[in-house]
Amino acid sequence: MKTRMLGRSGLQVSALGLGCMGMSHGYGPAPDKQSMIELLRTAVQRGVTFFDTAEVYGPYANELLLGEALQPLREQVVIATKFGFKLQDGKVAGLDSRPEHIRAVCNASLQRLRTDYIDLFYQHRVDPAVPIEDVAGTVRDLIAEGKVRHFGLSEASARTIRRAHAVQPVTALQSEYSVWWREPESTVFATLQELGIGFVPFSPLGRGFLTGKIDEHTAFDASDFRHTVPRFAPEARKANQQLVAALTQLALQYHVTPAQLALAWVLARQPWIVPIPGTTKLARLDENLAAVNVQLSHSDLLQMDATAGAIAVIGERYSAAVQRLSDRD
Repeated sequence: MKTRMLGRSGLQVSALGLGCMGMSHGYGPAPDKQSMIELLRTAVQRGVTFFDTAEVYGPYANELLLGEALQPLREQVVIATKFGFKLQDGKVAGLDSRPEHIRAVCNASLQRLRTDYIDLFYQHRVDPAVPIEDVAGTVRDLIAEGKVRHFGLSEASARTIRRAHAVQPVTALQSEYSVWWREPESTVFATLQELGIGFVPFSPLGRGFLTGKIDEHTAFDASDFRHTVPRFAPEARKANQQLVAALTQLALQYHVTPAQLALAWVLARQPWIVPIPGTTKLARLDENLAAVNVQLSHSDLLQMDATAGAIAVIGERYSAAVQRLSDRD
């Protein structure tokens, strides 16, 4: 497995990480826990060192899963988790990045993850009620105490990133990014490059859509959050097949799968980008990991950009309520 550095932070991770949310939350009934433990440990054997979770995935179940699976391998892996939501009765009840809450979440996450330090601690969403300087200062103190090693932000604007970075250097920004959602290129990439901050794209496969395995006839479980996503409404899925068809044709030219091409495209954008596709299946894990060996030239990227850029993607990426949680300039 190839490795990459997240910006100029000194944090080195596998070129492809593993987003773990779907192992216990978000995409329908959680798979068998023991099979997910085996998958996580197999990922380490395959060279994956970067694992992404959060307290709200479950809630709590995902951190507990990673704690059990990765404790014997702790020195071989980098674990990222997140704070920033208020939880009541097992459900998200708004944002909360007050310093005392950040500390409480950190301590609870350490217990669930069965570790004495968190490698990368993200603010899950920017809380407009708490100055970002207070958030960064709290994480700075947790780093000084040895409980946290690196500070991250998620779905934050360039302005927020700069303000936070001035208090505690930001190691990574995590935001959605893929061939069908490219907004970060125009909004934050220049800032990340300037400040030496890594970028960790979630949903680099468009929540599964760019694999070519989903169409307008796909039936999602009632607990699958894609039911609430406009981009996954049946009519949107039907219209967006045009992008998948184009991606599939290009993939045939490179003798790879559409998923591998989509991941290779993300990896080729910048050397400080580390995508974290999720999966619950070993075959998909192996398919995704093979993408790190797909080499796309500048002309290849231009061809992909021209092809994808000519196709309008239908539907917003989140419901209106969730979309409001993203911090934008």
